Amino acid sequence: MNLPYRRNAGAVLFNRQGLVFLGRRADITDREVWGLPQGGIDAGEDPAAAIMRELHEEIGTDAAVILGVHPETLRYDLPEELIGVAFGGRYRGQIQHWFALLFTGEDSAINLEAHGDPEFSAWRWAGLGELAILDSGFKRAIYQRLAVDFLPFETKAKGSLLF
Repeated sequence: MNLPYRRNAGAVLFNRQGLVFLGRRADITDREVWGLPQGGIDAGEDPAAAIMRELHEEIGTDAAVILGVHPETLRYDLPEELIGVAFGGRYRGQIQHWFALLFTGEDSAINLEAHGDPEFSAWRWAGLGELAILDSGFKRAIYQRLAVDFLPFETKAKGSLLF
């Protein structure tokens, strides 16, 4: 199959302690798979607008400011058994715009069930380095790269006086 890649925006959401938001995937029940908020970019939508929309849809709040963006779009292919199945069978994987964001709200603003069918069944704050060792399935290489490339944003988020 010669399928295209789906356009996607992803968030590495830091709190003021420099920890990263992780959500436990609700659709995987046989093991704990943790991930980052992310989702498709609508036709004509700016990637920065898409990530703010995705935050609101997936964690119930967009109380965040963009600290920076990964200098490259990152791409992954779906495992063979998911090609033709995932994403309605229309894509071979995703090409992703990754954003580092600072969470400006209170933890109580996070509501995984704010928009119906939740992406995540639980959430927690974790060190950025944990991205490299998570059971994140076929997205592991992307998460390992983000754990290294977004290290400067961890420092920037710690003790931020932006808000």
